[in-house]
Amino acid sequence: MRNRPLFVLLAAAVFGLTSVNLLAQNKYVGTKMCAPCHRSEKQGKQFDIWKNSDHAKAYQTLTTAKANEIAKARGLAKPAAESIECLQCHVVGYGDDAKLAEKAFDFKDGVQCETCHQAGSAYKSITVMKDKAKAVAAGMREFKDEAAIETWCRTCHNEKSPSYKEFNFKERWAKIKHAVPKG
Repeated sequence: MRNRPLFVLLAAAVFGLTSVNLLAQNKYVGTKMCAPCHRSEKQGKQFDIWKNSDHAKAYQTLTTAKANEIAKARGLAKPAAESIECLQCHVVGYGDDAKLAEKAFDFKDGVQCETCHQAGSAYKSITVMKDKAKAVAAGMREFKDEAAIETWCRTCHNEKSPSYKEFNFKERWAKIKHAVPKG
């Protein structure tokens, strides 16, 4: 068994590449999948916080006459709700391969759970979600601290937006923060 270390190394490499490939194939499941567990008191009513936020209405804002005026002023050929320049921040999954979305997923739900936490098909089950390390290993994005959250938020909340207003992260985060209560 002189080649055992080589075999172990090869097996680890194949497993690692396979794991990365599986994560790359996670599908969007949508808010309807997240809601049943994440609307409870025990989970801090996370779904309700989202549902009552501007994030939940992000797509709908693109369907307004004002959004179309902005799109036209920016020289976009299509209405705001059809322009990738707008959709890239107002929805998740738009333009992705349809095979990457499960049936319940609807990109028109706007900026939803998977916008920040990544496609959830591999971590959506209750057995995985009960163990944060397993959920992260299955593809759920974990933010280490508020600085990382702010950096992510600013990928859309920035001067590239035609309707950009000063982005006060602490103020805005206070409105959408959705940690699981301790205890």
